[in-house]
Amino acid sequence: MIVNLTDTTTHDISEKLDQMHEERGETTSGRVLTLLITCLPTELDESVHTASAASREHPCRIIALVKGAGAVEAAESRLDAEIRTGTDAGAGEVIILRPFGELTGHLDTLVIPLMVPDTPAVAWWPTTPPLNPSKDPIGAMASSRLTDASRTPDPQRTFELLRKSATPDDVDLSWTRLTVWRAMLASMLDQPPHEPITSAQVSGEPGNLSVWLLAAWLHVQLGVPVGIEWDSAATAVRGVKMYRSDGELSFDRPCEDQAVVSVPGEAPQQISVPMRTLVECMSEELRRLNPDEVYVKVIHSDFDFTETFVDE
Repeated sequence: MIVNLTDTTTHDISEKLDQMHEERGETTSGRVLTLLITCLPTELDESVHTASAASREHPCRIIALVKGAGAVEAAESRLDAEIRTGTDAGAGEVIILRPFGELTGHLDTLVIPLMVPDTPAVAWWPTTPPLNPSKDPIGAMASSRLTDASRTPDPQRTFELLRKSATPDDVDLSWTRLTVWRAMLASMLDQPPHEPITSAQVSGEPGNLSVWLLAAWLHVQLGVPVGIEWDSAATAVRGVKMYRSDGELSFDRPCEDQAVVSVPGEAPQQISVPMRTLVECMSEELRRLNPDEVYVKVIHSDFDFTETFVDE
């Protein structure tokens, strides 16, 4: 069900929500969090779809704040809203707020009355984030803050700015996309013989933040030099090579869903490693809701996130 409210107030929105819950025989007791999304009109549909899909695993109230909703923004102060429940909202409800005029400078006051009481809040910026998410009015209300620098016009610059202001409660989805890679590589290194790694190399799409982050993680975990090789044919991380005295260990993904694992003395193995979807990444972060200590250690390490060690 979708209900539109024009020139409304947060009080009216709350009353309408209560009415809809009563009609459907629902309560908010099953909501585990409030997900706050700040986005542009062009990002709204994809963002709400992603959040709604993730909410099926983590029932929540989704509040989407649409910035720059139209020309009327500069002419008058007004709040338009849309409430979605049932099949239109995943396992919870979606509240879409479109503030105009002076209200655009008080987004936190619009959100606070609509948050689910006594549950954590997560803030998510689907594309361009504030320079300091923890100091942003919406980010300051959240116990966890999610960004996605790879989806901005200048990912490297955005990530550098985010690194400078990062707190233990911030994480970028460029890191979350590496969960499977890190698990696979750790599993390879757990197999005997446990010869020390002397160096490593990561290859992937030019400028892809996940490539840098994976290289930084290997550098931190192994304490060895890690180079980067840019592959213009890749669309994400392409592969990893690790060198030790008995030969080369490699994890190569030549296509989007298949990878080949090669270990000295053994026949190469082909395994399925599909590209992670945005919904999967969001679901993982909504499941965690606590500081990612490894991520914090990696982004604050001495790894040079701007240096290319190996040319294409």
